[in-house]
Amino acid sequence: MTTHTTGTREEWLAARRALLDAEKALTRHSDELAQQRQALPWVRVDRTYRFDTDEGSASLADLFRGRSQLLVYHFMFGPDYTAGCPSCSSIADSFNGFAVHLAHHDVMLSAVSRAPLTKLEAYKRRMGWTFPWASSSGGNFNFDFNVSFTEEQQRDGEIEYNYARNSHAMDATPAPEPVAQFAATCGTDAATYSRDRPGMSAFVLEDGVVYHTYSTYARGVDALWGMYQWLDRAPKGRNETGIWWRRHDEYERS
Repeated sequence: MTTHTTGTREEWLAARRALLDAEKALTRHSDELAQQRQALPWVRVDRTYRFDTDEGSASLADLFRGRSQLLVYHFMFGPDYTAGCPSCSSIADSFNGFAVHLAHHDVMLSAVSRAPLTKLEAYKRRMGWTFPWASSSGGNFNFDFNVSFTEEQQRDGEIEYNYARNSHAMDATPAPEPVAQFAATCGTDAATYSRDRPGMSAFVLEDGVVYHTYSTYARGVDALWGMYQWLDRAPKGRNETGIWWRRHDEYERS
């Protein structure tokens, strides 16, 4: 027998209407936050970045592929990984579906990682993905946008991530068990795995000039994680006890 509160349809409807008021307030607040994001000052990107792509060597402006707006997902796939981060992989599973819609709305979506392009393309084939994925291998892009860190920064405790210094669980010593588990699935150790972090950044191209407009990190990418938006509406919510998700080709078939 269930231990959850039960009630009549009338009781449910009264509670649902109260919840609807709260949901509407959250939606209005979310709309206000979106306006605040768009009102942030733009910062001109003067540094030259080069990327390896399936169309050859590219500049940051080239990643726009003819659009005026670019959304970059900072995918955790370091040069020493043997596979992409399982969490980033779960987020990226939804990219194929909506990237085409963004592209037809003047917005290009691209993932960027530090791993060599050959690794990215092999993993992309394995996952069945078609969205653009560029390698920033050997460049400063990931470091400048605070999603990758050197071994020296890590050793000296000089990591600044999510607009704070050394405040993320991945910086803990010893590494939390979930970090160690994820590292193992990527064929590396926790320290190496933790030198890359998740995030997304937005850019705009006007009159040949690229501007950085927004970045978010850590749980700031939760809203992009489609799986969780559905789970938050399921009867038992996220219902998590440790790491339960896998890359989509690693689940046991029922």
